[in-house]
Amino acid sequence: MSVISEITFRLSRHRRSASRARAVLHAVLGDWGAGQELLDTAELVLSELVTNALRVPAPSDRQVGIRIAHSALGGLLRLEVSDAGDGRPEIRTPGEDEVHGRGLQIVDALTHNWGVSSRPGGIGKTVWADLKAPELVPVPRTRQAAAVTVAKGQSVRVGEQWRRVRSVATEHYATGGLAVVLGLDEGPPLRVPAATALAVRGWNEIREDAGQEVRTPPA
Repeated sequence: MSVISEITFRLSRHRRSASRARAVLHAVLGDWGAGQELLDTAELVLSELVTNALRVPAPSDRQVGIRIAHSALGGLLRLEVSDAGDGRPEIRTPGEDEVHGRGLQIVDALTHNWGVSSRPGGIGKTVWADLKAPELVPVPRTRQAAAVTVAKGQSVRVGEQWRRVRSVATEHYATGGLAVVLGLDEGPPLRVPAATALAVRGWNEIREDAGQEVRTPPA
């Protein structure tokens, strides 16, 4: 899948993580120019995938990994959720009185395609889903973007200066919100709430070649 934009982040195994994932997705797709219908559908699909991952038996210190990517080839939006649990999820047909078990039915109904893959070099699995998203377009060379969408190799404006991003990490505030910590080529790290708007230049194009990710330098 030829990808023009992507972000990855991790969330703790906490009941609020599904809502946090939706908030990040909303900020990302807003930056990518998504319409309301795609926003609503993508948030519902991601919420179901994250909720399923949180229900999988796994050590409490194991986080849930999330990847949001847009493919230029075919105009697809991919949502991936990784967990450390065993087994492979399957579509169930729950009884009328059962409360749970319909998540993958919803995913199957709303997506172009979905599936499960093993995590390379690690334990657990990744459940992915593709949504048709032809309206998403590449971001401009210089733009305002949510902090959570910034990638290593891009440049952000700090005061009156542009600084190259050397590393990207996420952490949680004591109040439960998600923070982004950007390691810069000069000066101290920049730590801001995930939805903070930053001036950004350049982006990494990522493509998959024979199963390997190849990163090209930002424009």
